Amino acid sequence: EMLRSLVGSEMCIRDRVSTQSTGSVLGSFFLISFLSVMAQVEVKLFNKWSYDDVTVPDISLQDYIAIKEKEKFRQLLPHTAGKYHARQFRKATCPVVERMVNSLMMYGRNSGKKLKAVRIVKHAFEIVHLSTGQNPIQVLVEAIVNGAPREDSTRVGSAGTVRRQAVDVSPLRRVNQAIYLICTGARESAFRNIKSIAECLADEIVNASKNSGTSYAIKKKDEIERIARGNR
Repeated sequence: EMLRSLVGSEMCIRDRVSTQSTGSVLGSFFLISFLSVMAQVEVKLFNKWSYDDVTVPDISLQDYIAIKEKEKFRQLLPHTAGKYHARQFRKATCPVVERMVNSLMMYGRNSGKKLKAVRIVKHAFEIVHLSTGQNPIQVLVEAIVNGAPREDSTRVGSAGTVRRQAVDVSPLRRVNQAIYLICTGARESAFRNIKSIAECLADEIVNASKNSGTSYAIKKKDEIERIARGNR
């Protein structure tokens, strides 16, 4: 009811500002009033999951997992329609749940179906809450922290002599890799399986948050770090 009244008040503000000839002063007054009302309302993901108690346990990833540091990171729906690819490092400011939604839209037949991806994440979060009893946003953050490889191998040398060299992984790439591995594991486990993609995604998130060996993301992370250890 509160959200409905706020949306109604926003439409009222829009109509009133558009009909005023003086425009700017009156529009600014109503905009400030609307923002002050919005600041008093707690924004929850899917109108259910709170951002207040969510923490990032890894200090090196706190600047790259956008959760609640700024007010714009708190979303009712993980759908901002922002152009986060337009500039380097801008995707670090994309809310992490929306990054998970975008990563689900991979491979041609899934491209652009964002509402379907949002629905999958919503159902997966419900399952995560039922199975763990915790805030699913916190479980997702812990899964990303646990599934992010810390060391990787790169190719060093010119055409004739090429060898593999172990290197540290940057924080942004760690987050990218973790989200990719979680979504890939869910997609592969749901293929030709009686389980739905939402159930497989929930299982992958819960297993990764527990650092379980049954998680695809944890297995791939351990494999990447083991290969890098041999290339030091």
